[in-house]
Amino acid sequence: MHMADALLSPSVGAAFWAGTAATIAYASKKLKQGLDDRMIPLMGVLGAFVFAAQMINFTIPGTGSSGHFAGGMLLSILLGPYAAFLVMASVLTVQALFFADGGLLALGCNIWNLAFYPSFVAYPLIYRPLAAAAKDPKKIVSAAMISSIVSLQLGAFSVVLQTLFSGRSELPFVPFVLAMQPIHLAIGIVEGFITAGVISYVRSVRPEILQGISNGMPVDSRLSFRKLLITLGLAALLTGGVFSWFASIHPDGLEWSIEKVFGDTEILTPENNITSALKKVQEKTVFMPDYSFGNKGDGAAAEDAGPASWPSIEAGTSAAGVIGAVVVLVAASLIGMCIRFLRRRTS
Repeated sequence: MHMADALLSPSVGAAFWAGTAATIAYASKKLKQGLDDRMIPLMGVLGAFVFAAQMINFTIPGTGSSGHFAGGMLLSILLGPYAAFLVMASVLTVQALFFADGGLLALGCNIWNLAFYPSFVAYPLIYRPLAAAAKDPKKIVSAAMISSIVSLQLGAFSVVLQTLFSGRSELPFVPFVLAMQPIHLAIGIVEGFITAGVISYVRSVRPEILQGISNGMPVDSRLSFRKLLITLGLAALLTGGVFSWFASIHPDGLEWSIEKVFGDTEILTPENNITSALKKVQEKTVFMPDYSFGNKGDGAAAEDAGPASWPSIEAGTSAAGVIGAVVVLVAASLIGMCIRFLRRRTS
């Protein structure tokens, strides 16, 4: 559900950049008041896992479409809403800057759609009330499932509104929303199963993390996160380095919806000074476009290569998965360390 710059007007892109920047400042301020230092490596490892997991598109049977794990709800449940928002922002920023996954004008919208709704809507209003009163593990899994579906539905509807406000007449509101919401409901169900599975594992290894985050209390300082960190770190490396070969070759839910309404997955980017300038910046920062050593998105190269194969066993894909996961791990950890530094300096 990563939006491209072509879907947005500069005014809408700027508005969501402003909203996202304000939320980053708010989350940083709140996190500075109560960040457990032992959560910093967990922020990094979970960010790396979400980055790697987003590389794997899974086919939605009978549709010709695919979806990928978003991860916002998982981050919110394990880290709390403030850290989750900042970690997801780091994931999406790394994707846009280094892998051309989502545009720079659209980055504010992408962070809003994939981080704000799970962190500040679905988590406090759905997951926390349902899970806080639940003693039965099955009810906690159900809470994770429901909140994951709701957060993805909100994100998908937000994409529709953003294109509407941007005046993209190629994507009229009613047909676009009728394409976006059902396909992202299917994707949300898979998202819910993955989120519930990881939460169940964490609950079996370190239930104190879930209890502490849910109740707003610090986790017992005597507890070690080592096993959990190692497991999630290895999962991130395997997912990005190996499992990414098995990503679906079908267009994702957003591309599929655009094709259903517009007749093509690509919409021409309007030429203006802002989009042109941001495109030039992105061209300079991207070093592995489309998660590859070469630009798989280049039309001529794609035609010469013939139809895409599955599984796509490529060294470039593996390298992108591992490098990206490590970059996100460092970025998310640095965010936590900076917040810890500022807290200690002002205390």
